[in-house]
Amino acid sequence: MTAQRIESVTVYCSSSTHVHADYLSAARQAGRLIAAAGRELVYGGGRVGLMGEVAVGARGAGGRVVGVITERLRTAEQLDPENHEIIVVATMRERKRIMEHRGRAFLVLPGGLGTMEEFFEILVGRLLGEHDKPIVLLNQPDPDDPGTGFFDPLLRMFDHMIGSRFVKPGVLGLFDVCRTPAEAGEALARHERDGPPPIDRESLIPSRPFNR
Repeated sequence: MTAQRIESVTVYCSSSTHVHADYLSAARQAGRLIAAAGRELVYGGGRVGLMGEVAVGARGAGGRVVGVITERLRTAEQLDPENHEIIVVATMRERKRIMEHRGRAFLVLPGGLGTMEEFFEILVGRLLGEHDKPIVLLNQPDPDDPGTGFFDPLLRMFDHMIGSRFVKPGVLGLFDVCRTPAEAGEALARHERDGPPPIDRESLIPSRPFNR
């Protein structure tokens, strides 16, 4: 694959304000690193929770920020008027479509149901060959148990699906797992330098029944 400049990064993350300060701090750092690398931030448009922190971090480091939000959520997620570009849409489907289109890579920070939905939609698109953009999962250490990561239960679920033969092991090669924003930035730089890794379709989608 040919290397390609990652001009923009779409970040999926929580808008919750009821989370540990470590998650908020890491989101702000991620925003700073995106901007410091000369990349545009595309995100959900809000100014609360991790959303707000990633935008503040990017703007504070001189980065350009694009916020995409639905009319229904502009009040709940407190649309940030300081973003350089604000896109207000009618539905979540349109919001996700624009965020996918505008980003040349995807960074998934800790979040809830909406973040999980966005991650899996992007992952399945990569699996099916609808895009070849890098996906990076920030498996930030749990503030209450630093030996574990926020996404550890999700990664164990992947292992369970693979062990139960619902998913093939190659799916784990479709995204990077990093512990810190700095590692995530390094992963994006590597993808920018080397291009997306080739996909072995045989390792992803079963073409014949599994042997018992």
